[in-house]
Amino acid sequence: MASTERSIADAAASHLAKVFAQYPIEVLRGEGVWLYARDGRKFLDFYGGHAVAGLGYGHPRWLAALERQARQMAFQTNALPMAIRERAAAKLVKFADLGLDTVFWINSGAEANENALKLAFKMTGRTKAVALEQGWHGRTAAAGAVTWGALEKWYGFPRTPFDVRFAPRDRPEALEQIIDRDTAAVIVEPVQGVGGAYDVGKPMLQALRRRCDEVGAVLIFDEVQCGMGRTGAPFGANYYGVTPDMLSTAKALGNGFPVSALMLSKRVARQIKYDDMGTTFGGGPMACAVAEAVIDAIESESLLANVRTVSAYIRSTCVVGPVVGTQGAGFLLGLKTTRPAREVQAALMERNILTGTSGDAHVLRLLPAYILTEGHVDQLQDALARIPA
Repeated sequence: MASTERSIADAAASHLAKVFAQYPIEVLRGEGVWLYARDGRKFLDFYGGHAVAGLGYGHPRWLAALERQARQMAFQTNALPMAIRERAAAKLVKFADLGLDTVFWINSGAEANENALKLAFKMTGRTKAVALEQGWHGRTAAAGAVTWGALEKWYGFPRTPFDVRFAPRDRPEALEQIIDRDTAAVIVEPVQGVGGAYDVGKPMLQALRRRCDEVGAVLIFDEVQCGMGRTGAPFGANYYGVTPDMLSTAKALGNGFPVSALMLSKRVARQIKYDDMGTTFGGGPMACAVAEAVIDAIESESLLANVRTVSAYIRSTCVVGPVVGTQGAGFLLGLKTTRPAREVQAALMERNILTGTSGDAHVLRLLPAYILTEGHVDQLQDALARIPA
C-alpha cells in the first residue's frame, strides 16, 4: 500500500466520525494556490477548500492579523464591548455598499441562515418559507428544511419547523402562485453552489424581490458561497443589482477561520430586540480581525478585478476536451462536461489539479482563490485538453 493510501486508511480507522467522502490526498500544507501532499505531490487548487480560501494559503496580511489579535486578546464574551467588532462590522458594511447597515456576527453559514429565517418568521408572524429547487442552505433544522433534497437524503428531524415550498429556479412566472401572504421568507443563492454553479440570474432575482414586496415577505440572499468577492463584485447582490432584506455570508469571509455574518436592512434591524439572537463565539475578536484583514486584502490588492479578468479567461480557454460549456459567475464557475464530472475530476487529480463536483452530475465546480492567475488557468486548460471527451 502506498504511503498516502496507508495514512488515509489509518485515519479511517481513527476516532473520527465517518461522515465525509474524502479525496485520496493527504494534505500537509498550502502556499498560495498550491497544496502539498504527504507523498510529495504538489496540487494546483481550483477548489479553494470548498470556496473558503479566497486569499489562498498563508496570505501574509491574514497571518499577521491572526497573530496580532491572538497576542492581544484571543476571545471575549459579547457582554463586553470590543472595538474590533464594531470596526470589522463597519468595514463589511462599507465593502458591501448595499444599505444593509447592521451586522450580526456568528460562526457558520448555516447559523447565519438559521437566524435570518427565525427573524423573518418573528417579524411577519407567518407560517411558510420558499426556497429554490437545487438550493443549498445548511444542515441545521431551519437551514436544512429549505435545502433541496435534504428531507429525502439526510435531514433526520421528525418534522420541519415550518412549511416549505420550492420554486423552480428558472421560471419567474411561477412565483405568483408559490409566494403568497402566508410566506414569511424567501431564501435564495444568487449563484447556486452545490446546485451546479448555477447562475440564478438578474430576471429571477428581480422577480423574487418584486413578489416579496407585493406580499410583504422577507427576501434573504444566501451568499455563503458566492459572496465576499467570489462573483467579482462584493456580493451577488451587487453583481445583479438586486438588494435583499437580509444577506448571509461566511466561507471566504474568514479565509479559513470560522466566521459568518448576517447583514440586515433598516427594516429588519428596527424590529430586533434584546435576546432575539445570541451567540457565544460569534463576534470573537480573532474572527473579526481576520474578516477585517480579508476585506483589506481584497481591496488593496485589486482582487475583484482579478476575479473578473481570470474568470473571463477560464471561460474563453477551458471549453476543451470533455468541457462543452460554462456557467456561474466569477470564481464560482461550472464547467459543463460530456462525461460524468467525477470522471473528469479524477482525471485532473491524476494530473495534480484539484477541482470539485456538484449536485449536477455533468458540472465540474471551480472555486479557486482570488489570487489565481492566467498562467494557472493555462495549466488547467492543458490538462483538460488531454482528457478524452
